[in-house]
Amino acid sequence: MKNRLNKLYADNRKAAVRKFEVVAKADANEVEIFLYDHIVSSEDEAEWWGGVAPESFVKAVYAVDKDATIHLRINSPGGSVFAARAMEQALRDHKGKVIVHIDGLAASAATFIAMAGDEVIMAKGAMFMIHKAWTGMWGNAVDLRKEADLLDKIDGTLAETYASKTGKDLNQVSAWMADETWFTAAEALEHGFATSIAETEAKASAWNLSAYDKAPKPKSSTEQPKPEETPEPEPQTISDDHRARQQQRLSLLSRI
Repeated sequence: MKNRLNKLYADNRKAAVRKFEVVAKADANEVEIFLYDHIVSSEDEAEWWGGVAPESFVKAVYAVDKDATIHLRINSPGGSVFAARAMEQALRDHKGKVIVHIDGLAASAATFIAMAGDEVIMAKGAMFMIHKAWTGMWGNAVDLRKEADLLDKIDGTLAETYASKTGKDLNQVSAWMADETWFTAAEALEHGFATSIAETEAKASAWNLSAYDKAPKPKSSTEQPKPEETPEPEPQTISDDHRARQQQRLSLLSRI
């Protein structure tokens, strides 16, 4: 099977909506962090695929005054599970209030970042999706069985995070993950993933979600970036040696 995490990155590498920005409000002790991008494992991967790496995100969170309120605004198709876990933990460590706003889409890894919020506010028309972890690897039968065991452990920890936040039965959460479940704002509120629904309408997600099995169909083909099956970095900015190192990295295990 094709590595679906790399497909998600490649399909959205040139998405116009991509943005990671920290904005301090001048008239209040509040900071807005815009996570409008996919989530990658490292700055090296961010250089290749685009996306937000945990190093940048964690530094941004730690730079916020400890008593300030963080408004995390999410419009993200997901990404690396372990990178998102690091980002989630940085938010949990923040001493001030964390309010999560799902402005368009919180899918996959972006959803457990959202679970770190004291409040989770979804815009009307926003979507929230959870699923079982993916992997891509090579190896023999023993290697693959070990990897399947690891995926089960990852899924278990994610289900526990969702169940703890929502108060839902662990088996129910696991079933939702197995089905790749897409929740509307009203459904997310009903099941405890969100705490309220904003009066504002959701921003267009503008993501190519063809890496997922049950993603809602876009209203028109112009709303999503075209798939980029074989992305190449700009030759004037990335050396052949760097390209080779990146290709070696990308052959290693990647997960969502």
